[in-house]
Amino acid sequence: MSEKARKLFEALDLDANGTLTRDEVIVALRTKGPTLAASGDLPFWGLGDVDDSSALFDAADQNGDAVLTLEEFSAVVDRRFGWR
Repeated sequence: MSEKARKLFEALDLDANGTLTRDEVIVALRTKGPTLAASGDLPFWGLGDVDDSSALFDAADQNGDAVLTLEEFSAVVDRRFGWR
């Protein structure tokens, strides 16, 4: 797992409970995404609309429990963003 994935996960974890919900991912990417991209913590092309954020969540939710762990999240974003 890359440090970038860990940092992005923590930025998206709005309630700081160690997991991500679909709503957290959508809201956090819409509100924090541009700042994260400007600081290099998210590729600019990784910013998208609600459907893109939802698709990212679905791709990462490996066990289908509607909650992302750091491990599930990092496995997808490291590959998708070329961080590993």
